[in-house]
Amino acid sequence: MLLKEKIIHESLRLFSLKGFTSTSIQDILAAANTSKGGFYNHFSSKEDLFYVVLDEARKIWRERNLIGLEQAGTALEKVTILLRNYKDRYLKDADNFPGGCVFITLAVELSDQMPHLSKEIEKGFVGLKKLYRRLLDEGKKSGELNKNANTDAITEMIFNSMLGASVVFNANKSTTGLDKSVDSLIDYLEHLRQAP
Repeated sequence: MLLKEKIIHESLRLFSLKGFTSTSIQDILAAANTSKGGFYNHFSSKEDLFYVVLDEARKIWRERNLIGLEQAGTALEKVTILLRNYKDRYLKDADNFPGGCVFITLAVELSDQMPHLSKEIEKGFVGLKKLYRRLLDEGKKSGELNKNANTDAITEMIFNSMLGASVVFNANKSTTGLDKSVDSLIDYLEHLRQAP
Protein backbone atom coordinates (compact mmCIF):
# COMPACT_ATOMS: atom_id res chain seq x y z
CA MET A 1 0.00 0.00 0.00
CA LEU A 2 1.37 3.41 -0.98
CA LEU A 3 1.75 6.03 1.74
CA LYS A 4 -1.08 8.20 0.40
CA GLU A 5 -3.43 5.19 0.34
CA LYS A 6 -2.34 4.24 3.86
CA ILE A 7 -3.04 7.76 5.17
CA ILE A 8 -6.50 7.69 3.55
CA HIS A 9 -7.30 4.21 4.89
CA GLU A 10 -6.13 4.94 8.43
CA SER A 11 -7.91 8.31 8.45
CA LEU A 12 -11.14 6.65 7.34
CA ARG A 13 -10.83 4.20 10.22
CA LEU A 14 -10.06 6.99 12.69
CA PHE A 15 -12.91 9.22 11.46
CA SER A 16 -15.25 6.25 11.82
CA LEU A 17 -14.11 5.70 15.40
CA LYS A 18 -13.48 9.22 16.69
CA GLY A 19 -14.96 11.66 14.21
CA PHE A 20 -13.13 14.35 12.29
CA THR A 21 -12.52 17.01 14.94
CA SER A 22 -11.41 14.49 17.58
CA THR A 23 -8.87 12.93 15.22
CA SER A 24 -5.63 14.89 15.33
CA ILE A 25 -2.97 15.05 12.65
CA GLN A 26 -0.75 13.28 15.20
CA ASP A 27 -3.29 10.43 15.44
CA ILE A 28 -3.19 10.08 11.66
CA LEU A 29 0.63 10.19 11.54
CA ALA A 30 0.85 7.47 14.21
CA ALA A 31 -1.74 5.22 12.53
CA ALA A 32 -0.14 5.60 9.09
CA ASN A 33 3.37 5.34 10.55
CA THR A 34 4.54 8.49 8.80
CA SER A 35 5.91 11.96 9.50
CA LYS A 36 4.42 15.43 9.05
CA GLY A 37 6.45 15.69 5.87
CA GLY A 38 4.96 12.43 4.61
CA PHE A 39 1.46 13.75 5.35
CA TYR A 40 1.92 17.22 3.87
CA ASN A 41 3.57 15.77 0.79
CA HIS A 42 0.10 14.38 -0.11
CA PHE A 43 -2.39 16.68 1.65
CA SER A 44 -2.34 20.42 2.22
CA SER A 45 -4.46 20.19 5.39
CA LYS A 46 -6.68 17.91 7.44
CA GLU A 47 -9.68 19.41 5.67
CA ASP A 48 -8.12 18.59 2.29
CA LEU A 49 -7.75 15.01 3.56
CA PHE A 50 -11.42 15.01 4.66
CA TYR A 51 -12.64 15.37 1.06
CA VAL A 52 -10.38 12.58 -0.17
CA VAL A 53 -11.48 10.29 2.68
CA LEU A 54 -15.12 11.11 1.97
CA ASP A 55 -14.63 10.13 -1.70
CA GLU A 56 -13.04 6.85 -0.60
CA ALA A 57 -15.91 6.17 1.83
CA ARG A 58 -18.43 6.81 -0.96
CA LYS A 59 -16.56 4.45 -3.27
CA ILE A 60 -16.58 1.70 -0.65
CA TRP A 61 -20.27 2.37 0.06
CA ARG A 62 -21.12 1.88 -3.64
CA GLU A 63 -18.97 -1.26 -3.90
CA ARG A 64 -20.61 -2.83 -0.84
CA ASN A 65 -24.20 -1.68 -1.26
CA LEU A 66 -24.90 -1.94 -4.97
CA ILE A 67 -23.77 -5.58 -5.38
CA GLY A 68 -26.53 -7.66 -6.98
CA LEU A 69 -28.82 -4.74 -7.70
CA GLU A 70 -28.72 -5.14 -11.47
CA GLN A 71 -29.65 -8.82 -11.22
CA ALA A 72 -32.73 -8.18 -9.05
CA GLY A 73 -36.02 -8.60 -10.83
CA THR A 74 -38.38 -6.24 -9.02
CA ALA A 75 -38.21 -2.89 -7.31
CA LEU A 76 -38.89 -4.33 -3.84
CA GLU A 77 -36.20 -6.97 -4.40
CA LYS A 78 -33.77 -4.12 -5.15
CA VAL A 79 -34.74 -2.28 -1.96
CA THR A 80 -34.30 -5.52 0.01
CA ILE A 81 -30.87 -6.10 -1.54
CA LEU A 82 -29.83 -2.54 -0.64
CA LEU A 83 -30.91 -3.05 2.96
CA ARG A 84 -29.20 -6.43 3.29
CA ASN A 85 -26.01 -5.16 1.66
CA TYR A 86 -26.00 -2.12 3.95
CA LYS A 87 -26.35 -4.37 6.98
CA ASP A 88 -24.04 -7.23 5.99
CA ARG A 89 -21.49 -5.82 3.55
CA TYR A 90 -21.18 -2.21 4.68
CA LEU A 91 -21.95 -1.74 8.39
CA LYS A 92 -20.19 -4.95 9.40
CA ASP A 93 -17.01 -3.92 7.49
CA ALA A 94 -14.83 -3.46 10.58
CA ASP A 95 -11.65 -3.17 8.52
CA ASN A 96 -12.70 0.12 6.94
CA PHE A 97 -15.33 1.28 9.46
CA PRO A 98 -14.45 -0.05 12.93
CA GLY A 99 -16.62 2.64 14.52
CA GLY A 100 -19.62 1.97 12.27
CA CYS A 101 -21.02 4.16 9.51
CA VAL A 102 -18.55 6.98 8.96
CA PHE A 103 -21.18 9.16 7.28
CA ILE A 104 -23.41 9.14 10.34
CA THR A 105 -20.50 9.71 12.72
CA LEU A 106 -19.37 12.70 10.68
CA ALA A 107 -22.84 14.11 10.00
CA VAL A 108 -23.73 14.16 13.70
CA GLU A 109 -20.38 15.62 14.72
CA LEU A 110 -20.00 18.24 12.00
CA SER A 111 -23.56 19.57 11.58
CA ASP A 112 -22.99 22.33 14.16
CA GLN A 113 -19.20 22.57 14.27
CA MET A 114 -18.34 22.56 10.56
CA PRO A 115 -21.56 22.83 8.54
CA HIS A 116 -19.72 23.24 5.21
CA LEU A 117 -18.27 19.73 5.67
CA SER A 118 -21.58 18.35 6.94
CA LYS A 119 -23.24 19.54 3.72
CA GLU A 120 -20.91 17.26 1.74
CA ILE A 121 -22.19 14.27 3.71
CA GLU A 122 -25.80 15.41 3.35
CA LYS A 123 -25.43 15.10 -0.45
CA GLY A 124 -25.04 11.34 -0.04
CA PHE A 125 -28.09 11.11 2.19
CA VAL A 126 -30.17 13.02 -0.37
CA GLY A 127 -28.95 10.72 -3.14
CA LEU A 128 -29.80 7.59 -1.16
CA LYS A 129 -33.31 8.85 -0.44
CA LYS A 130 -33.79 9.57 -4.15
CA LEU A 131 -32.71 6.02 -4.97
CA TYR A 132 -35.19 4.50 -2.50
CA ARG A 133 -37.97 6.81 -3.70
CA ARG A 134 -37.29 5.95 -7.37
CA LEU A 135 -37.37 2.21 -6.64
CA LEU A 136 -40.58 2.50 -4.61
CA ASP A 137 -42.20 4.58 -7.34
CA GLU A 138 -41.20 1.89 -9.87
CA GLY A 139 -42.78 -0.72 -7.61
CA LYS A 140 -45.98 1.30 -7.38
CA LYS A 141 -46.10 1.87 -11.14
CA SER A 142 -45.56 -1.83 -11.90
CA GLY A 143 -48.28 -2.86 -9.46
CA GLU A 144 -45.85 -4.52 -7.08
CA LEU A 145 -46.74 -1.97 -4.38
CA ASN A 146 -50.28 -1.05 -3.43
CA LYS A 147 -51.48 1.87 -5.59
CA ASN A 148 -52.33 3.82 -2.41
CA ALA A 149 -48.83 3.42 -0.95
CA ASN A 150 -47.29 6.75 0.04
CA THR A 151 -43.77 6.38 -1.39
CA ASP A 152 -42.59 9.64 0.23
CA ALA A 153 -43.55 8.38 3.69
CA ILE A 154 -42.13 4.89 3.04
CA THR A 155 -38.85 6.40 1.82
CA GLU A 156 -38.55 8.49 4.98
CA MET A 157 -39.35 5.48 7.14
CA ILE A 158 -36.73 3.30 5.42
CA PHE A 159 -34.08 6.01 5.52
CA ASN A 160 -34.70 6.98 9.15
CA SER A 161 -34.91 3.34 10.24
CA MET A 162 -31.55 2.68 8.60
CA LEU A 163 -30.04 5.70 10.33
CA GLY A 164 -31.45 4.60 13.67
CA ALA A 165 -30.17 1.05 13.25
CA SER A 166 -26.77 2.45 12.26
CA VAL A 167 -26.55 4.75 15.28
CA VAL A 168 -27.45 1.92 17.66
CA PHE A 169 -24.94 -0.38 15.93
CA ASN A 170 -22.25 2.33 16.12
CA ALA A 171 -22.90 2.53 19.86
CA ASN A 172 -23.13 -1.14 20.83
CA LYS A 173 -21.73 -3.16 17.87
CA SER A 174 -24.51 -5.73 18.35
CA THR A 175 -24.90 -7.59 15.07
CA THR A 176 -27.94 -9.36 16.54
CA GLY A 177 -29.71 -6.05 17.16
CA LEU A 178 -28.71 -4.78 13.73
CA ASP A 179 -30.01 -7.94 12.04
CA LYS A 180 -33.34 -7.67 13.90
CA SER A 181 -33.77 -4.00 12.98
CA VAL A 182 -33.07 -4.43 9.27
CA ASP A 183 -34.96 -7.73 9.01
CA SER A 184 -38.00 -6.02 10.58
CA LEU A 185 -37.77 -3.33 7.93
CA ILE A 186 -37.61 -5.96 5.18
CA ASP A 187 -40.67 -7.71 6.69
CA TYR A 188 -42.52 -4.39 6.67
CA LEU A 189 -41.73 -3.96 2.96
CA GLU A 190 -43.09 -7.44 2.26
CA HIS A 191 -46.40 -6.37 3.86
CA LEU A 192 -46.57 -3.49 1.40
CA ARG A 193 -46.39 -5.87 -1.54
CA GLN A 194 -49.61 -5.88 -3.57
CA ALA A 195 -51.42 -9.21 -3.29
CA PRO A 196 -51.46 -11.02 -6.68
